[in-house]
Amino acid sequence: MKISRDKLIENRRRILEAAARLFRERGFDAVTVSEVMKAADLTHGAFYNHFTSKDDLVAKAFAHVLLPDQPNDGLAGLEMADYARIYLSAAHRDAPGSGCMLSALATEGARSNAEARKIMSEATRGQIARFAATAPGKTEQERRRAAMARWSAMLGAVILARAIDDTALSDEILAATLDAVET
Repeated sequence: MKISRDKLIENRRRILEAAARLFRERGFDAVTVSEVMKAADLTHGAFYNHFTSKDDLVAKAFAHVLLPDQPNDGLAGLEMADYARIYLSAAHRDAPGSGCMLSALATEGARSNAEARKIMSEATRGQIARFAATAPGKTEQERRRAAMARWSAMLGAVILARAIDDTALSDEILAATLDAVET
């Protein structure tokens, strides 16, 4: 039975969304292709209609989340301070499966395939440019550097806040970084 083009597109989207969620929750190595396909409610064999390998899936999942045609993080129109209040929250920290893909997978992504790293670079450039538009500074270069420093601090804070087992310290890290970003 031939599958319609629309159904193929929908199946691919389901696979990418399931993979992105599972990868953010558990990491690349802890997730199998079978688990992704089960989460997408598709057969394992259907995987190869869309991807050549798990590495290909990793890169495409990064692209799906980090480089959408239309920003889908729900935060697209926010200035950096407003974005930071949401990003540096306990709710974001506690929901890696639906949160920022970079904060969930940056360390694993650094050891990933070249295509995934290229996508992370492109997404990072885009985020810096987005924040530079409203960052403090008199020149474009000053605003870019401020945006870069603030985005890096926010990303690092979420990574560290998720890594430790002390909720009070984790909350303090998020709050201190938010204070630094807002000033």
